[in-house]
Order: sequence, then structure tokens, then C-alpha cells
Amino acid sequence: MAGIESGKQQKIDGLRITKLREQLNRHSYLYYVLDSPEIPDSEYDRLYRELQQLEQKYPELITADSPTQRVGEQPLDAFTQITHRIPMLSLDNVFSEDELEAFFKRIHDRLEFNDELEFNAEPKLDGLAVSLVYENGLFVQAATRGDGATGEDVTQNVKTIHAVPLRLRGEGFPRLLEVRGEVFMPKAGFNRLNKTALEKGEKTFVNPRNAAAGSLRQLDPRITAARPLSFYCYSTGAVEGEGLASTQNSILLQLQQWGLPVCPEVKRIKGIKGCLSYYDSIQRQRDDLPYDIDGVVYKVNELKWQQKLGFVARAPRWAIAHKFPAQEEITRISSVDFQVGRTGAITPVARLEPVFVGGVTVSNATLHNMDEIERKDVRIGDRVFIRRAGDVIPEVVRVVPGSRKEKVRRIKLPERCPVCGSDIERIEGEAVARCTGGLICKAQRTEAIKHFASRKAMDIDGLGDKLVEQMVEAGMIETVVDLYRLDLEEIAALERMGQKSAENLIAAINASRKPTLAKLIYALGIREVGEATARSLALAYGDLDSIMGADEEALQQIQDIGPIVAKHIIHFFAQPHNHKVIAQLLKEVDIQQPVVSRDRQILSGKTFVITGTLADMTRDEARELLQAAGAKVSGSVSAKTDYLLAGEKAGSKLTRAKKLGVEVIDEAGLRALLQSG
Repeated sequence: MAGIESGKQQKIDGLRITKLREQLNRHSYLYYVLDSPEIPDSEYDRLYRELQQLEQKYPELITADSPTQRVGEQPLDAFTQITHRIPMLSLDNVFSEDELEAFFKRIHDRLEFNDELEFNAEPKLDGLAVSLVYENGLFVQAATRGDGATGEDVTQNVKTIHAVPLRLRGEGFPRLLEVRGEVFMPKAGFNRLNKTALEKGEKTFVNPRNAAAGSLRQLDPRITAARPLSFYCYSTGAVEGEGLASTQNSILLQLQQWGLPVCPEVKRIKGIKGCLSYYDSIQRQRDDLPYDIDGVVYKVNELKWQQKLGFVARAPRWAIAHKFPAQEEITRISSVDFQVGRTGAITPVARLEPVFVGGVTVSNATLHNMDEIERKDVRIGDRVFIRRAGDVIPEVVRVVPGSRKEKVRRIKLPERCPVCGSDIERIEGEAVARCTGGLICKAQRTEAIKHFASRKAMDIDGLGDKLVEQMVEAGMIETVVDLYRLDLEEIAALERMGQKSAENLIAAINASRKPTLAKLIYALGIREVGEATARSLALAYGDLDSIMGADEEALQQIQDIGPIVAKHIIHFFAQPHNHKVIAQLLKEVDIQQPVVSRDRQILSGKTFVITGTLADMTRDEARELLQAAGAKVSGSVSAKTDYLLAGEKAGSKLTRAKKLGVEVIDEAGLRALLQSG
């Protein structure tokens, strides 16, 4: 009896296994081929784990096309060689419109055909060409292009690529179908892979193509499985049996219907004008595409014309690759300068022997930061690879192996800012070095003033970003102190201002002359000193002189201030330039002491939430009062909330507070608490 019940359960589980495989394969098709997922990754993972568990229970029911069989083979000792049924030829290249016209003329002359020909156009992916073989719809073999005649057997590795179906969908496919395409690594996956490698102190890949090739040629399929590889098909090779369409474009549509991913940018076009228009369109999109390309490919669409045109040497006569201008070239670093960004970041810039790359002549390239210089071991005098992608700033990719001469010099970070002479700060563990002269550095002037005037800092209403930029450009402001010395008529003369706007701005500037200590500290723009840290400093020290004289150890005793923030504060106040500006600033503003003394933390341990419109103060001012008294101010009401400060038009927070039994107070109640505790 127990055997009968066991048999019934196995039958039920067997049907569930079949259903799960169908579901998982369908969702893979929707995700990788149609780019239209119907379920989140978490649901896919749940179905996958369920299938895994059932197959572990019934190993005899495992099939070669099960999604669980993508990884699991033992590492290989070496790759075996596979002879391609039909050679995998490469493509001839053209680099100019004249060369493309010559290609068209050769085709038309050979076909004795004067009408416009139809072409299938697609981006030329910068990956690794592979051949996939399906027998009766089941994936059985994968090989690299190799020398065109023979390639390496990478079947187990290709099985790990989720974009490659292990069984074709639908019906009508030939009994033997060889699919050819490109294995590549999407840009996002490449960036994640290199970021992880850097975090682990491992070697990074130079570009996505090298990463894809290196990943596919791993002897251990488990390593390949961990790499973010993908696949697009672009043609067929050997075919046995009926089923293929009569044009290149229609074949790609068929392959997509059978579950194979096709590049979404594939397009059917006509004549040389159509080709050039497609080339220009893809080149404009190049930097935004999720994968690397180095050109586009045109193929005569009709198979009958392809057969008539035939092949020459190692390339078909009916197809051509129209390459983009090179994005990488070799040149020499002649010197290195250091530039200061708007936020004080110090960026090393390589001055190069001019080289034509990516369609323009390049004489400068970024080296990013000192960590990158050390990681790549770049020196002045080195021959290096330069990369330029679209409008992206050219960068030094790597040193040309074996090219270094004895006269090269190491690159050293300067001790002082090349713009203002302030100390350069480089905290241990941080890649970016920065100028500490934020209040006086010309390179940082505009951003420093914008921050100083912002709502949460000095709150100078009407002093927007464009107006700040206009004033800096006109030489009206050199430091934040100059805001308090602006001339009404000079402001009124600015573009889009006028007398009334100038009067309003002067009034707003005067209204900012009585800041709290916390607001002033925040307005100074010290690195990583936000509103909360500024309030903590103000409460802990009570006056600016005490903060400026504090040492690193004392600063770290304050809540939210760790060793890095403490170093930023020390470095900022150690600059004589900053001292000078602060001294001038204190002649223009009158710091308001907090209503509650820092020694009287009467609301310590209490949690408040503020809601609605208050009559006598803003919510920010109420928050400052509460925090000055030691209270914590939260954004949401919970059982841990002690008080809800409610003004007019209080909404859902008031309802929730009443439901939880939280005490609700108004502004009079707040004042009473602050007086009595």
C-alpha cells in the first residue's frame, strides 16, 4: 500500500517538475529575449529552488534542458578542439563613406543589379563569436570561432549563460540548427565585476571584451557561471532539415521566436543612404547602449543574393563591417598637472603627445586619482593606451607592456592646492584628495557660495544658482563675506534683476545676519558636516572659537563624529585662509545663542514628531529647539513616540498618535515643556 502511495506522489511531483521547467524557461525567454519580465527575480528564485529540491528527491527525472543543469560539470583539464561544419568567417571592414560606396559598387556589379538592395543592419558587438548547435531543439554543443576552421569546445561554459536556451521554444525548427552569435559582457555587469575585484584586491579587466573572453575560456564552468555574460545571435551556420526563412532579417525573427535573443537594434534598411543613416544613428546612441560596440554590420538581406555573391578568401562578399573611429590609441605622457574641481577634489590630468582617437585629437586625459595611478603604475614618460568614448573625458587605460624606459618619473600628489595654496587633505582609505580652502579657493567659489546661501544654511531667499554664477563671473563675489557687502545698484544692473529684485535680495541677505551657531557651522561647507553634525557641535561647544580650537580626540567624543569627520574639521580650521574669512564674516553676522543652554538637556531621552503648520515658528526652528534641549525628533509616529507637536492641518500623524495614545501638544505646550522639563 505504501508503495502505491509513493508511486502516486512521484507522479504528482514529476508533473510539478515538468511544470516548473516550463515556467522557468518561459520566464527566461521573457527576460532575456523579449526584455519583458512578468515576475520579480525573487519569484524566479523561489521557483528555481523548488525545482532544485524536487530534482534532488528524484534525480532520475533530471533532463539535460533543465534550468538547474546550467552549472555542475567538473573543471576541465583543457579545451578540446571542434571542427566547424561550415567555416566561421570574419568580415571585411570599411572606415569611410568612400570605402562603403566601393563595397556597394562591387555588389551591384557582381549581381548586375541596379535597384536599391535591402540590407539587414545591426550593431557590431565587441565580444567573442561562438557557434551553438541544437539537435531536435536541444542544445548539444558550443564552440569559439578559433581560426575559423576549428574552435574550442566551450559547451559547459555556454550552458551557464542564462540568455542561451537549453531547448528551443515552439516548433518548426530544423532537426539540426547551428546558431552563430556573440557572447558579451554588458557594461553594467562589467562595472560590477571590476568593482568587486577592486574591493577584494584582485586584478581588474581592461574592458568588457577582455572580460567576456576571459570568462568564457575558464576551465571551471563555475567561474564562468559567476560572470555576468550574455548572448545575441546574428546568423546561422549548418542547417539540416526544413524551416528557415528566405531573408536574413526573417531568420533573426525566427530565431527570436524559437527562444534565442537577438539584438534589439537590428533593422532592415535600403541602399547606401539607409546604411549611412543607420550608422549615424547607432553612433549617437553608442554611449547609451548597455553593451560595447565598435561599429555596425550590413548584410544583404536576400539569401539568394548572398548565395550568388559568395565568398572571397576569409570573408563573405555580401557583408561588411562599418567600423567607428578607434576609441583606443597609444601615446606618451609628457607631464601631469593637478586640477581642482568645484567641490575641491584634486584630479591628476595627464598631458599627452597629441593623438587622434575617437574622432578627435586628444592631448589631455584624466588619471582619476592617486589610487588609480598607483594601481595602474603610470609614470611620466610612459607609453600608454588612451581611451575616449563619445563625450566622455579621455582616460589613461594602462601602460603599454614592455615599453617603459629608464627616464620615467613617478607622479607625486602636491602638498598644496595649485589654485589657492591651501593644504591638500587625503584621508587614509579615501581615493580622492581635496583642497581644504573651501572658503577662499577660486575653483570652489561658486559651489561654496551656493551652499552658504541655501535654505538649510544661511537661507538667503532669492539668491539662486544662476544669480550666484552671474555674480561670480562678474567679479562681485570672491568669498561669502562679499555677500554682505554687495551694492544695491550693482545688483540691479545685472541681467534679469532690476531695482525691486535687488532690494528684495538685499533684504534677504540682511535677514540672514542673525543665524544660529548650528546654521553658520553648516553654511561653512566643512566636508561631511551636515545639519545634524553642525547642531551637535553647536550644542557641545556653544561658540565658534571653542569649535575651532578643539582637538581631534575631543571632537570624537561628540555624537555622530568619528575619526574621518574629526579630521575634516581639523583640516578645515587649520587653514589660515579660512580663519581670515571667518573673522571677517563674524563682523557681518550676529550669532544667536540657542534658547536652551547646552548644559540643560531637559528633554533628553524624549522622542518628538512634528506635524502641521505652526503659528509662531517654522518646523525647522521647532526641531532646533527640541534638539537643543536633548530631544530626538523623528519623522514618523510609533509606540516609542513621547509627544506629537501638532499645528494646523495636522493629518495622518495626528490620527495615528491618538490611536497609539501618544500625548499631543501645541506650541504653548512645547514652551511649557522647555521651561519646566
